[in-house]
Amino acid sequence: MSKSAAAALAFFGFLLFSIPMSAQFNGLLPNGNVYGGVSYAQLTNVTNQQSYHGWNGSFEALPFTRFPRLGLVADASGFYRQGVTQYNFVGGPRLSMNYGRWRPFIHGMVGIRHLTSSGFVYNPLEIDVGGGVDYKLPFKNFSWRFQGDYMHTHYLSATQNDYRASTGIVWRF
Repeated sequence: MSKSAAAALAFFGFLLFSIPMSAQFNGLLPNGNVYGGVSYAQLTNVTNQQSYHGWNGSFEALPFTRFPRLGLVADASGFYRQGVTQYNFVGGPRLSMNYGRWRPFIHGMVGIRHLTSSGFVYNPLEIDVGGGVDYKLPFKNFSWRFQGDYMHTHYLSATQNDYRASTGIVWRF
């Protein structure tokens, strides 16, 4: 991860965690969660499948009081390899249930991929389908997430079928 991306992630994490929990009770924050973690992916760079390491983060709001298991998710990730930088920005619905300390979920999202490779820039449409599970930690409002995704894009007359596995910390509010 580049130093500027790490600094931006740390700044937004600090900003989010500095919001007092009383803001939730005053109606300033919706119910939901924020996730930040590391990611490993098998991505196709035009026609060659390669392994990438990077980061993944998301924000989920649960705005529907009549449907408490349905949330809206905004997800971003970045992957890096020698000469290649890729960012994914997607959003969509997430369905989840609580089973004791476990919270399994599935989601379907659509967005854009920004790929820079050897000086060329591509911005294809991306479809992301996946799911995972959050395990509630003994610390109040924190969970650990395990997540897997299938990401589909089409550009340069080729179809890319990519996979991503992520893990990291979740703050529930």
